[in-house]
Amino acid sequence: MIRHGFADVGDVTWHYAATGSGEAPLLVFAHGFPEFWYGWKSVLERLSDRFLCVAPDLTGYNLTSKPTDTARYRMGRLIEDLDRFVDAFPSHDRFTLVAHDWGGALAWAYALKRPERLRRLVIVNAVHPGAFQREVARNPDQAAASQYIHALRAADAETRYAANDFALLWASLAPVKASGHLSDDDERLYKEAWARPGALTGMFNWYRAMRIDPPRPDGSAAAVAPYDPARLTVHVPTLVIWGEQDHALLPGCIEGLDAFVPGVEILRVPEGSHWVIHERPDLVAGEIRRFSGAD
Repeated sequence: MIRHGFADVGDVTWHYAATGSGEAPLLVFAHGFPEFWYGWKSVLERLSDRFLCVAPDLTGYNLTSKPTDTARYRMGRLIEDLDRFVDAFPSHDRFTLVAHDWGGALAWAYALKRPERLRRLVIVNAVHPGAFQREVARNPDQAAASQYIHALRAADAETRYAANDFALLWASLAPVKASGHLSDDDERLYKEAWARPGALTGMFNWYRAMRIDPPRPDGSAAAVAPYDPARLTVHVPTLVIWGEQDHALLPGCIEGLDAFVPGVEILRVPEGSHWVIHERPDLVAGEIRRFSGAD
């Protein structure tokens, strides 16, 4: 049974959903864009017998606080938010972090800055910052696939993406519903989350605050390379689950990943898309169980 709560996280309050016993090993699930905790619902239900599973709405999303200042969504501040959120579960000094999409970007950064708090790291279709920096600069296909980022960072993004009952925003998840992995009720809940005051601005501010700027085809913006690859090595046991039909993050994003994550385990899902957590919840939950249950 899923239960809900709120945790004070510095200057913001995070809403979260949880399953499982408070005495069990802690798994924290970080969702991506344009989702909220609910994106992990099917996975949480499959792991509640073995783990305490906690899935928050990240800063800016759904029932969590929504700061308006773009700088509040810099990764350093989001790492602090996650750190303080985990402090709300004081009996768990270390935990496994499971993350998808933008939640995965936060998870990679957290593993770099707070490795001592992590038992394991599980990443689903979220690119390591060093690999993404490399790919948008050197791979024209990835640069082209990343052009949507400019639209989401635009000043009028809230107006355009809210129009016609969130038509542009829902378009990213519509294929998941069309394939039978989301229902009418699911669509309603997503749109309710997006309609909350300040939610779209909070969601888009993750993109507006990002440091990597994909190049534009017209050359009006060059890719910014803010990261020193030598400082991007993750020293946490890591599993990457990757739907290979991802049209936003291409397969090059996981090529050579062991240079950044020594010993990384990669599970490729050939038929899976960016939304493999919805398409293959049994597989994802099973791999999390296997990987997180071994010490």
